[in-house]
Order: sequence, then C-alpha cells, then structure tokens
Amino acid sequence: MYVEILDCAHEDMADGYVFYERQASGLGAYFSDTLYSEMESLQLYAGIHPIRHGFYRLLAHRFPYSVYYRIEDGVARIYAVLDNRMNPLRMQDLLATRG
Repeated sequence: MYVEILDCAHEDMADGYVFYERQASGLGAYFSDTLYSEMESLQLYAGIHPIRHGFYRLLAHRFPYSVYYRIEDGVARIYAVLDNRMNPLRMQDLLATRG
C-alpha cells in the first residue's frame, strides 16, 4: 500500500524534532528516523490498528507519539503525528480540524 504523509503531519514531525533536539544533540534526528520508519510500516500493516477519533492510530514504539491515518482509495494518508502527553481534549479538537 502507498503511504502519503500530509503537510500537517510533516509539521507535527518538525515540532517533535525541535523538541527532542533541544533535549540532546542528535535526539531530534533519531526521533525523525524512528517515526518515519514506523510510518513506512504502514505499507504492510495499514488498517490493523484501532480506530480513535475517526482515524486509525499507530502507537510509536520508542517515543510517546501516535500516528493518525485513514485509508482512502487504497492509500494510507497520515493526517497527524501527535504527542500522547498532549491534553486529550486538545488532541481531539486538533484531529477534528484535520479530518
């Protein structure tokens, strides 16, 4: 399956990169590499994840982040990459604006 990362999800990734790079030099790159690898796994595993707030939710393994995506016309479209520590109401509102 083809995986498409929307601009808003790229922006989420950039925010995560900046946050982790401030914690330690090189950690932002590790974050990005890890999360993009998780997203690539959707080529094989798209559609097996639980649905939350109208999106499939892939939980990242190494960082407290979730990847929110939908399958549309045979394409796994990633709408958001969000920090699981975010206020749940803010997360729900954010996803509602993207969906």
